[in-house]
Amino acid sequence: MKQARGIIERVRSVNDNYQHLELALEEAKMPRIRPGQSLLARLQDNWQPYLREHWWPVGFHDDRVIIERPANQHYAPGQVVDILGPVGQPFKFRRTLRNVLLLAYDTPPTPLLMTIPWLLGNRIGVSLVLLGSATSYSGRHIPPEVEIIHGDEDANWPDQVMTVGFADQVFVAAAQDDEIARFRHIYERFQERRAIIPQNYLFGVFQPSLICGAGGCNVCTLRMRNQAMQLVCSTGPAFDLTQVHSIS
Repeated sequence: MKQARGIIERVRSVNDNYQHLELALEEAKMPRIRPGQSLLARLQDNWQPYLREHWWPVGFHDDRVIIERPANQHYAPGQVVDILGPVGQPFKFRRTLRNVLLLAYDTPPTPLLMTIPWLLGNRIGVSLVLLGSATSYSGRHIPPEVEIIHGDEDANWPDQVMTVGFADQVFVAAAQDDEIARFRHIYERFQERRAIIPQNYLFGVFQPSLICGAGGCNVCTLRMRNQAMQLVCSTGPAFDLTQVHSIS
């Protein structure tokens, strides 16, 4: 993980609740960020809050990384950002993919969005399912090639059997207040539809509060079925839900 300085070059609203920041990073100090990786950021000279904010990139534009942030937070071109990153490992896609299913359950789909340009660029079909409070997220800025499906708070959505059957891999983001319970509920839904969930098929994208982001504080530990402990910041954020303790 590297430390670098970023400069906000553009701020634009993408829907009623979110804005995109175009952030220029010191290229010599920051490796290219890949889908699944994130950043820890602090506006320069701003120590409130004390901990860095977890920023999820959603794409690139003219060699600038695009960050999605809530619309109620104020940013302006020219602001300098102190960055640590990239945090975590890229998502592990299978070599042969036709369709990928992205699910956001009671949380914005922001951690999943950076996968979309890469998947579409490789001619892979993408469906995005918004569940519970995520249905309020407006996807008007998402490429029209992406099928957006709205479900309910109990993780039901139209044509669920077909959607699950078509997916070669699934990535799920859930609200942080009880990720394990929501991931377990999604896992049970998939069991009802598939009976057997293979390994490397259904992934949970974990979003714990990150203190150091480098594996030094052990705050983001996750217990696996074999009782081993994994650090979300260094080996995550995506974990095979068939291998996570208390889910499968």
